Amino acid sequence: MPKNKTHKGTSKRVKVTGSGKLVREKTGKRHRLEVKSSKETRAMAGTVVVSPADAPRLKKLLGL
Repeated sequence: MPKNKTHKGTSKRVKVTGSGKLVREKTGKRHRLEVKSSKETRAMAGTVVVSPADAPRLKKLLGL
């Protein structure tokens, strides 16, 4: 049985915490920032835990 390769695009976007949770960056902070309010752009900062519905699919892509 061959080994599964890690999906490199997913590995760059999603990180695994010490407890095994998946975290990702929030979306929307790459372009059109002149239009968005400062309050809105501050809300986009930081990381968030991946939703439970998406976690199994992402774990499979990461080879976990």
